[in-house]
Amino acid sequence: MIDMNLLRQDPEAVGAEIQKKDPEFDVEKLLKLDGQVREINTSVEELRSKKNELAKQAKGGVTPELREQSISVGKELKEKETQLEDVQKDLNNFLYSCPNIPLADVPVGNKEQNQVVKEVGSKPDFSFKPKHHVELGEKNKWFNFEVGAQLASSGFVWYEGQGVKLLYALAMFMLKNNSRRGFEVVLPPYLANEKTLTTSGNFPKFKDEVFAVPEENLYTIPTSEVSLVSRYRDSIIPTDQLPINMTAWSSCFRREAGNYGANERGLIRIHQFEKVELVTLCDPKDSEKELEKMMACAEDILQQLGLHYRVSLLAAQDCSFQSAKTYDIEVWLPGQERYYEVSSASICTDFQSRRGKIRYRKSQNEKTQLVHTLNASSLALPRLMVALMETYQQEDGSIDLPEVLKKEMF
Repeated sequence: MIDMNLLRQDPEAVGAEIQKKDPEFDVEKLLKLDGQVREINTSVEELRSKKNELAKQAKGGVTPELREQSISVGKELKEKETQLEDVQKDLNNFLYSCPNIPLADVPVGNKEQNQVVKEVGSKPDFSFKPKHHVELGEKNKWFNFEVGAQLASSGFVWYEGQGVKLLYALAMFMLKNNSRRGFEVVLPPYLANEKTLTTSGNFPKFKDEVFAVPEENLYTIPTSEVSLVSRYRDSIIPTDQLPINMTAWSSCFRREAGNYGANERGLIRIHQFEKVELVTLCDPKDSEKELEKMMACAEDILQQLGLHYRVSLLAAQDCSFQSAKTYDIEVWLPGQERYYEVSSASICTDFQSRRGKIRYRKSQNEKTQLVHTLNASSLALPRLMVALMETYQQEDGSIDLPEVLKKEMF
């Protein structure tokens, strides 16, 4: 969540920055609720002080007048405390719906203002019309959507044969790559509690986008980012342990509510998918450097796989709710003649760490400060699988994967 002190100090300027991210967000309402909480809290403190003073006077003997005053103050205090609790709840709920503030170099506007900052490689040439990955998958028996729907529901997929081997090969290829670059390999639970999802920024705003296990008060993770960010929740990290770099391979679960077009069919948008994630906790002064490190991890994988891609700096309204700055890596899909995002790398500043109270201390004599958190996909496996299938397809529909992947397959 944002730092309310910044908004109080300069509501006009900070409010304008918030609305670069979400033009519909009601900054005035947030300020009004904050003012109400502070006003009621002042009244509560005054009444508590008055009640304590009356209690001191009562030690010298309780008079009818003193008893009447004490009852009256106690009743008023209880009413104000209830009022404070209600308004504080309203403030918290609204504050949790406020997006992060974009960094200064983030373009203003929506996705139309995204800026392509780099293109790597070139689009492959074919002597035939390249096929869509769904057709290739059916021909090669790599996955089956009908069985996925039979076992679960539409939007789930059953992988088989070389398709399964490719997913495992890609995961190991990525984890080895990330480990070589200094990221610790971890494996989080696939279920998370409400506090974990609140820390990451998924709750309460996006609660309807996850699958729930109500009997246990748990939820399936939409990305391992939520668990990795919360790993150090309510912690004070010694500065010599920063940065903390983690990478994890996990299944991710998303309800993906809404209607999507023909471009979203197949493996592009499904309810359960595998992803290798990167998460970093660092000193705020190092967040740009750490973002470059994450980007290098993801790009190295694509370059070794020989895939054509581009990198875009996202405009403010196209960045995720938690992000202050995001680069998207979009790979070229020949069978669809379009680019599609396989990685987003984001600086979330102290938005998540403020929610989760993730702090660091430079020395015992100094006050604690909030870390910056960053995350990146490295990479989303089904979409990368699509790119490989469509890029390395042969005229007869077979797929000749790059040698670097064949070495990882069994």
